[in-house]
Amino acid sequence: MDGVPPQRDPLALDKEAMRQLGYRTVDLLVEWLERESPAIRRASPAEMRERLAGPPPEQAEPFEAILEGLERDVLPFASRDGHPRFFGFIPFSATWPGALGDLIASACNLYTGSWMESAGPSQVELEVLGWFKEWIGYPAEAAGSLVSGGSVGNMTAVACAREALAGPMRDDLVLYVSDQAHSSFARSARILGFRPGQVRVLPTDTAFRLDPATLRAAMDADVAAGRRPFLLAANAGATNSGAIDPLPELADACREQGVWLHVDGAYGGFAALADRALLPGIELADSVTLDPHKWLYQPFECGCVLVRNGRALRAAFEMLPDYLRDAEADEAEVNFSDLGLQLTRSARALKIWVSLRYFGVEAFRKAIGRSLETAAWAAERVRQSESLELLAPPSLGVVCFRRKDLDEQGNNGLVAALERSGIGLISSTRLHGRLALRLCVFNHTSGADDVERVLAFLETAEPEAEAPQRERHPPIVSSWPGLPEADVPSLRALPLFAELEPDQAAAVGKQASLREAAHGETVVEQWSLGRDFYVILEGTAEVSIDGAHARDLGPGEFFGELTALDWGSGFTYPRLATVRATSPLRLLVFPDGKLAELVRRYPSVDRQVRAAVAERLPQHT
Repeated sequence: MDGVPPQRDPLALDKEAMRQLGYRTVDLLVEWLERESPAIRRASPAEMRERLAGPPPEQAEPFEAILEGLERDVLPFASRDGHPRFFGFIPFSATWPGALGDLIASACNLYTGSWMESAGPSQVELEVLGWFKEWIGYPAEAAGSLVSGGSVGNMTAVACAREALAGPMRDDLVLYVSDQAHSSFARSARILGFRPGQVRVLPTDTAFRLDPATLRAAMDADVAAGRRPFLLAANAGATNSGAIDPLPELADACREQGVWLHVDGAYGGFAALADRALLPGIELADSVTLDPHKWLYQPFECGCVLVRNGRALRAAFEMLPDYLRDAEADEAEVNFSDLGLQLTRSARALKIWVSLRYFGVEAFRKAIGRSLETAAWAAERVRQSESLELLAPPSLGVVCFRRKDLDEQGNNGLVAALERSGIGLISSTRLHGRLALRLCVFNHTSGADDVERVLAFLETAEPEAEAPQRERHPPIVSSWPGLPEADVPSLRALPLFAELEPDQAAAVGKQASLREAAHGETVVEQWSLGRDFYVILEGTAEVSIDGAHARDLGPGEFFGELTALDWGSGFTYPRLATVRATSPLRLLVFPDGKLAELVRRYPSVDRQVRAAVAERLPQHT
């Protein structure tokens, strides 16, 4: 324009500068990835603020100084899942060609929301999704999209199922998960508007699998109460234990009630690439979640959701505001923004496409198979150990065990001791209330010698004292107004509260009320709702499961602990047994949310309740 001086782009770089920055960055990354370092290095918030806090620079800084700062102050303070003895968690070592695929997508700033703007990247995603469908036995007409991870994949599937089967949210809908389901289902249910009474957390068997008979009983009870069973989330590789639910039998049970079967194969689904027989029935699911950034060795973020009825996925999410009319897809095109939550979405498929083409599918098949073989070796190594024992059948790369001569605190301390040693990293979890050490064998860089170093350390190491214990599902406790105070001496006479100080017992008593039940009266009914926790003051009661006598309870004993403890986001088990008074009963009743508060505050209460969960929960399956 006349009179307007030309302006130089303040963010431009010439070709040579771009090349030099790229070369130096790649050199740093290659050196960093090859450098010896611990599997994880922690730092306190204060230390990180000291290293990194400050305003952004007003003027440019040399790129070399930026890289030096990254190498010194940022990259060291993170986990390194490419470490061969990183056995702590399931996301595992990515590949360099996959990272370069991400670099291409970022450098070109590819947008894959509409076909109009991304015909090439969109077709790459369609090709990748087609490979996944073939691997799990899905039909060609299934649809899906690449998402950030399994959590979004699971929420997408639940939202799609609700729209397909019910439309807008309804108060009578019921979602079913097992107690081994991923915590993302609790978050998804909360975000999508499911109330605590609309999610059934069902107990698993001794192999941590959901029994179809348990599902049928829960659904029948809900139908009889006028509720609508609508979705089951089954596991094809539970995060806790690697357990695989009996998918064909669960699919039959779901079909009988018109229930949507979603299979969470976020990490375990790609085992089908090594051996389809490992996941029988996954092809029967109405939807499946997969995470290429787990057992397909892709960089974060890269999840996937597939829906058997592709039209249902599009109907659940498609919207066409005026400002997107020009990008409307015709029948032959696919707008991925119509198939999920995101409008703006990156080209996640490029890293998968590049790495699979570079290595070939057979290389990934061998890497997954090698992980399975190494995990099987690890399980046998634990079986042969004099000091270690398995706590669950090993499955899909996960081995759960404990050291026999240590209590829970000691076993938890082994996790911290291993981390401090720099040898490797494992994690802990809970299986039916029992603390377990968890070895996740998925890394394509790991071998039997790496497992041996870790297990040999755990067999003889002194546990760390005061090791922190991080629960898988931190409770979300509701508030409740104060209730009449129970008699403090009587309260401390109960075994559950015997170790409390008088002031603690007084505080506990203020949260409880007294209830009486006549001989023959049913206090709780199996499969009913409600989260009150009961302690027997006087009298006796009978516990029955599916009509069969399970045990008798007397003064000082308690029941209702399973439904009173949160599984996650306020969701929990339904009543898993019927309790009937076999004499006049006097009961101490703690209302919804109070038991979770008690076990968090008082270690002696927590210890006794956890022991009861570990003993009783397997009896419900």
